[in-house]
Amino acid sequence: MTEKLISLKGVDPKSLFGAYNKYLNKISSVFPKVKIIARGSDLKVIGDEKELVLFEEKLDLILDFLHEYNEMSEDDLNLLLDDAGKENVEKNGKKNEILVYGTNGKPIQARTVNQLNLVLEYIENDLLLAVGPAGTGKTYTAIALAVRALKNKEVRRIVLTRPAVEAGEHLGFLPGDMREKLDPYLQPLYDALRDMIPPKKLTNYMEDETIQIAPLAFMRGRTLENAFVIMDEAQNATLNQLKMFLTRMGSNSKFIVTGDITQIDLPDKRSSGLIQAMKILDGIEGISIINFDERDIVRHKLVKDIVRAYDSFDGSGKGK
Repeated sequence: MTEKLISLKGVDPKSLFGAYNKYLNKISSVFPKVKIIARGSDLKVIGDEKELVLFEEKLDLILDFLHEYNEMSEDDLNLLLDDAGKENVEKNGKKNEILVYGTNGKPIQARTVNQLNLVLEYIENDLLLAVGPAGTGKTYTAIALAVRALKNKEVRRIVLTRPAVEAGEHLGFLPGDMREKLDPYLQPLYDALRDMIPPKKLTNYMEDETIQIAPLAFMRGRTLENAFVIMDEAQNATLNQLKMFLTRMGSNSKFIVTGDITQIDLPDKRSSGLIQAMKILDGIEGISIINFDERDIVRHKLVKDIVRAYDSFDGSGKGK
């Protein structure tokens, strides 16, 4: 048996151990053959040399994460303890940079494997399809990229759109002008924008159309140049609608399409333009498709269990 003393210098032990040592117990459960003893700002570990090497590799990832972010959630810890964590921290040898600072001053960065993939693929591609289950941060990361591009003057405007009222664009029965009609459907996008842009500045951007909302049905005929365009809930666009949207791309524009093919509201789920686009556009240079999965879910820990349960449900009242 080998005994080692590991210094936690520069890291708040509470951030590593968690409330009532919850995180430390989780780490211990992954390495049952290693005895871990917390001693103030140090860890005393006892075990076979081979096990201690594996333990120290994981601990280094966790400590690197805490040095950079200063805090860690249970989801973050779970990612760091599996292979996704190493990929997230070290993918392509690139540092996980801050995208923008939120209105509360908190840095906004990619937090999961495929959020980081989205950021990295954005550098090399002008059209990205981010597809996966609820709670994976597809739209939030896309908004952060858009806000950064606007702040860095890489684009002149941000355009947000999504199919409204299920598959159709039947907005006429709703009260108010077009923006008021669409607001309920674009609320997740507004919530993300409010996290990243101060209220007064966001209002100014909306008023001078630096940030625009555009009903999908009204995108026809437009050419979007020098713009960062995000289409959310794309699983509810038909093939023709999505084709029309994608062909709005003008010079110096970035397009991100987000959606969840398990939440299609179209009468015929097979008519989802997003499913078709993933097949038709695959392999085209300048287009990247990022498939998010349950590893990327950053909401309440139960959301992962909910997604798994629905994925295993075959519609007959029982699992597969």
